[in-house]
Amino acid sequence: MFFEIDNDVKEITFTEIDREKLTIGCVTAKELLEYGPALGFNEDTVSQSQTAKFFFRSGIEVHSFYTFAKLTIVNSNDEEDYISLYIRENLLLIVDIIDKDDSTINTFLNVVKKYPVEKINISRIVVGFIDALLSDTAKVPEQLQNRLTGMEESVLNGTADGKFTARLFAIKKKILRYYNYYGQIADFALTIQANENDVLDDENMIFVSNLLGKLSRLSDNMNLLSSTADHIQDAYTAFLDLNMNNSMKFFTVITTIFFPLTIIVGWYGMNFHNMPELYWKYGYLYVILLSVAVVLALVWIGKKKKWF
Repeated sequence: MFFEIDNDVKEITFTEIDREKLTIGCVTAKELLEYGPALGFNEDTVSQSQTAKFFFRSGIEVHSFYTFAKLTIVNSNDEEDYISLYIRENLLLIVDIIDKDDSTINTFLNVVKKYPVEKINISRIVVGFIDALLSDTAKVPEQLQNRLTGMEESVLNGTADGKFTARLFAIKKKILRYYNYYGQIADFALTIQANENDVLDDENMIFVSNLLGKLSRLSDNMNLLSSTADHIQDAYTAFLDLNMNNSMKFFTVITTIFFPLTIIVGWYGMNFHNMPELYWKYGYLYVILLSVAVVLALVWIGKKKKWF
């Protein structure tokens, strides 16, 4: 579908496109095969927009009279969509390659209706579309922060379970994914800000600058979350080390307390004929009482020394 923006916003057909008037359109990859050559777009860029998911690779190309970009978009369901953009003077063409939740077309339609006609220009439309896509995941940093805070509390409270590491790894993986996502969009914004082919109006580059500022803040948030995740991992490692040290301390104390019994057993297990207790009527009871007395004495010493 195509919309012409002049005194008002009206839907038009492809054949009605007027190069002198601002037009924005959203087409499928299949439709691009028909429209792309007619609009003068390079055959290679049209071919790239047909690329299947498993071979999709984000990138930006600056041609003589248009800028071409392939972008991976993370939608509100945390799934990846794939789009390509053609930006030339008075034209923004969005190619909806893979759209699992119809978020691309819905965002496109919302942006068309968002701005007053007298304030619409190509720079504002491009930035508005990208900004709207970013808004679909606006709550992600806060959600990740809350999850990390909960995991940190579990470490401090000593309630971290055996799946702690797997959950933390999943969060770190998601943080990296969004950091790369924002970086990809920032590369796109920097390229259109450079405006090497003069397809945008330099007077309206403030919108691109604002987008770059937002992307910088989002990237900084991801860096902060990444650092937080690393600190939590270090804290969890220290927690495990402390638990192991406590276990080792416990077994060391137990060994210390009961080791003298090994000496007593070895001593009275020699069975020399001249041992006084060997034929003594109370010898067996004596060894039992001696063993109990030694254990109790060592327990008392351990408590006094705060071994446990």
